[in-house]
Amino acid sequence: MKLKPILQAIGILAVILTLFPFVAADFWWIRMFDFPHVQLTLFTLAAIMFYFFRFDIRSWRDYAFLLILSGCFLLQLTKIYPYTPFASHQVKENEQVDHRRTLSLFASNVLQDNEEHQRVLDEVLTQDADLLIFTETNQRWRDALQPALKEYGYSYQVEIPLDNTYGMLFYSRYKLIDPQAKFLIDDSIPSIHTLVELPSNEIVQLHIIHPTPPMPPHDGSSTDRDAEMLMVAKMALEAKYPVIVAGDFNDVAWSESTKLFQRVSRLLDPRKGRGFYNTFNAKSWLMRWPLDHLFVSEEFRIMDLRLGQDVESDHFPLYAKLSLEPSGAKIQEKSAPSEDDLKAGEKQIENEEEKTQKEEAKGEN
Repeated sequence: MKLKPILQAIGILAVILTLFPFVAADFWWIRMFDFPHVQLTLFTLAAIMFYFFRFDIRSWRDYAFLLILSGCFLLQLTKIYPYTPFASHQVKENEQVDHRRTLSLFASNVLQDNEEHQRVLDEVLTQDADLLIFTETNQRWRDALQPALKEYGYSYQVEIPLDNTYGMLFYSRYKLIDPQAKFLIDDSIPSIHTLVELPSNEIVQLHIIHPTPPMPPHDGSSTDRDAEMLMVAKMALEAKYPVIVAGDFNDVAWSESTKLFQRVSRLLDPRKGRGFYNTFNAKSWLMRWPLDHLFVSEEFRIMDLRLGQDVESDHFPLYAKLSLEPSGAKIQEKSAPSEDDLKAGEKQIENEEEKTQKEEAKGEN
């Protein structure tokens, strides 16, 4: 069997997989190709280099193949370039050090079946964050974490332990104002929304989400996930206070869904210009991508951003330290969302409502 036709077939497959995420459909078998984008980009580059150095490039077919594959590689690269150190920082470095206006956050998808509670607690002590977010937490996790965290000074909490892998636990050293657990899409998928009072007496709006991934057995489409993200984006856009949105989005930073979320919410991504910060899959060195996210409004500057240590989950924890600096907000302020973006966001929410109505109608028949 000749090697060149095989490599050409692989190249055509790379092109198809690159274009798949641009298809305006929310089927899981399309949306899943958003995830391994970095791996696909490196694979395409390797195919180009191998083809160029292995074969004599003589015919127009060879040139056409290399041209198409190179265009595919450049398209792939443009999606991930903002998350490389070569790009500019979307969230600037802090310029002030006022401890009354700083806020550190530790987010960890602990993996519900994981029983290494002490490893998680040890990591919490190491990072010493002001706010703690735990997802995939059931009652066992609540009972293992809450007593110890109370002793460590986390006096405020919102606890929603569930056995469906969508439980949430949130603990804070700072005062919470009007904390609420909401079920935006499904009565089994919670989110947490609260105001947080800093030691400076300034108020910050916090949203914590963990929508369903776009793949069976969780969901056969990305409709629910995308709708929840856009609902929170609208909340962020209309907020009266500086905003933080955090959690396991079950989506990658460069997907069309997350980019629309950013445009509608006007929030900033501190990873841009710093790195991918791949939190999933901690159990695979090859197939990793950023599923756990942190977005902030323009009033915040970044002091620290890093991954935590392995806690025997399939996710690495994510740690960030922020400085509230409203005086520098204009420097990194994003433009208001366009009418097309707002309409696209409303359409995502409408799609979910239509899907729910159809499911309810089926259940009644």
